[in-house]
Amino acid sequence: MLLALTQWLAQDVRAFSVFGYITLRAVLAALTALAIGLMFGPSLIRKLTELKIGQAVRTDGPQTHLTKSGTPTMGGALILISIASATLLWADLGNRFVWIVLIVTLGFGWIGWIDDYRKVVHRDPKGMSAKEKYFWQSAIGLGAAIALAFAVPAQTNAQAWSLFVDWVSSGFTASLPPQADLIVPFFKNVAYPLGVVGFIVLTYLVIVGTSNAVNLTDGADGLAIMPSVLVGSALGVFAYVTGNAVFAKYLLIPFIPGAGELTVFCAAIAGAGLAFLWYNAYPAQVFMGDVGALALGGALGTVAVIARQEIVLFIMGGVFVVETLSVMLQVGYFKYTKRRYGEGRRIFRMAPLHHHFEVGGVKESQVVVRFWIVTMMLVLFGLSTLKLR
Repeated sequence: MLLALTQWLAQDVRAFSVFGYITLRAVLAALTALAIGLMFGPSLIRKLTELKIGQAVRTDGPQTHLTKSGTPTMGGALILISIASATLLWADLGNRFVWIVLIVTLGFGWIGWIDDYRKVVHRDPKGMSAKEKYFWQSAIGLGAAIALAFAVPAQTNAQAWSLFVDWVSSGFTASLPPQADLIVPFFKNVAYPLGVVGFIVLTYLVIVGTSNAVNLTDGADGLAIMPSVLVGSALGVFAYVTGNAVFAKYLLIPFIPGAGELTVFCAAIAGAGLAFLWYNAYPAQVFMGDVGALALGGALGTVAVIARQEIVLFIMGGVFVVETLSVMLQVGYFKYTKRRYGEGRRIFRMAPLHHHFEVGGVKESQVVVRFWIVTMMLVLFGLSTLKLR
């Protein structure tokens, strides 16, 4: 929005042409999202408190969490408002990737909003049923995957449509350009062609999987939001170099025209996340709820696909991955032992993993900060793949 205005003003005043630089607009997007979050955070918390939209705490969880019962939740709405506002103000609204990422983010946020609303307003502890939630996640994830399958390897919207038409007319056998291949980090020329179906399946799994992984991690004050900020910021770097022909050629990564504009979106995630952390740091004044966690995960997964860094996302989001695996292992082992021995057994004291440490006597704040440190190291390791090839 403001980009179009500054471009018009630059015709008469050359100084306004500086807003054409993605890096500047990314900084402004981060500051805008940060300002919106800090400005409207207190009023949102007061409103949620007045409406008695409080978090219900598991009675079988860590006893230290019982004091959090009634803390306002659904604060993730503040994150979404900040991200959407900053992106719409500073990003190029003619960019197809910006709209795809925004639709996915707000779509997953809408799913989380309904789930949270049913839980805290209708007092339904189940919220959305697992099948209903997964259906809508799949619908949005699959729609985004199909769109990206032809948008990522194309230079223009017209070319993306042409790729789709060619695929259909070929009897669904036509391949995609090399830009859609799965990149293996640390190797110069190792990439695996996925084909249209393979690309769609992988993209669907990345988007939906990351969304649920961030949601599972959101169980302690500040635990999910800081890794989201760190990983989102790093993905902004990947998006920038992927969308720059010179950098992409030098770093031996695919050049995806238009991907650089997602740097503005990722910067908005960073700004909005830091603003939310101001109120979500221990002891939290507000929780993000599913509305924030599902949306952030979906956003990170979508950006990673566009930047062709699915494997690097798996590395940098290691905390999300481990948290998810701990739940899967715990549930799977419990069901297996109950079926075999008649009594369910557990691998961890409690899942997700952060609860395992809390039940073991580690303070919540210590667990959170240590998970942050691990994420910082993983993000730096992920960024190193840009040059180590």
